[in-house]
Amino acid sequence: MSLHGRDLISIRDLSREEIESVLAAAKKMIPFAEGKKVSHSLENKIVAMAFFEPSTRTRLSFESAVQRLGGSCITIADASVTSMRKGESLHDTIRMLSSYSDAIVIRHPNEGSARLAARASDRPVLNAGDGAGQHPTQTLLDLATMQEAFGTLSGLTVVLLGDLKFGRTVHSLAHALAMFGAEIVLTGPPSLALPLQSRRHLEHMGAKVREQSDLHAAVRDADVLYVTRIQKERFGDESEYRRVAGSYRIDASVLADAKSRLAVMHPLPRAGEIAPEVDSTTHAVYFRQAALAVPVRMALLDLILGARKGD
Repeated sequence: MSLHGRDLISIRDLSREEIESVLAAAKKMIPFAEGKKVSHSLENKIVAMAFFEPSTRTRLSFESAVQRLGGSCITIADASVTSMRKGESLHDTIRMLSSYSDAIVIRHPNEGSARLAARASDRPVLNAGDGAGQHPTQTLLDLATMQEAFGTLSGLTVVLLGDLKFGRTVHSLAHALAMFGAEIVLTGPPSLALPLQSRRHLEHMGAKVREQSDLHAAVRDADVLYVTRIQKERFGDESEYRRVAGSYRIDASVLADAKSRLAVMHPLPRAGEIAPEVDSTTHAVYFRQAALAVPVRMALLDLILGARKGD
């Protein structure tokens, strides 16, 4: 079982055993991510950051991961200053980047763009989010957060709250949770429900999936509350966005009857769906979740791009 030289476009590209391997490697990377140990795994390696959509945590944590491993980055952080503004295709841009680097991390607003990039590149491509499609590295750090909080990924009850229609983090995470036998509880605005095809896929995997319209009831039985924002940028009609904006909010009253070990997670950024008062509770793990992005992405880069023993 080896990830060396492979693309990571979807969480479905990984088996359960491969996910467990990445998580085990990520745990070992924590002291390196914190600067307590030094790694030269990516020495003389260049990773291209091709970000055609805004990003804070994903881009900076990937760049931090590369540098913590002794590598370097070249970065596109604004598509408007690239030759794509002159009409260059994504295919040609990626083909060019693959000749300048040893791997490419891509974020793009169009679903399927990461798969296209993988076909265009002769270097490994990692999907950092493609529209409403997939976000596999976010899923891996989400799983690492749950594993750290509970010591296991098996048998958890996970509430997925919010934008389940367009939320790529939810689409990736739900598949992974099904692989580990979690009970998946869906709640949020009916107009943003999980697509039927996605739900059927989870059920085909043998996952226990149910809907719960009562947020308080959903939280009361949960081990993990995974909150997502309603993504204004995914709506073609702003009036549709306004109809669902602000339709849920996690605050002290919602958490009053929660389990003492409930973990409240969020891929961030948040836009009012979690009250600041939650930050100081033992339930809030979303900032730790963001911090774990670095060791998880370090582990991935090391497994995909790092020097193999004997090389």
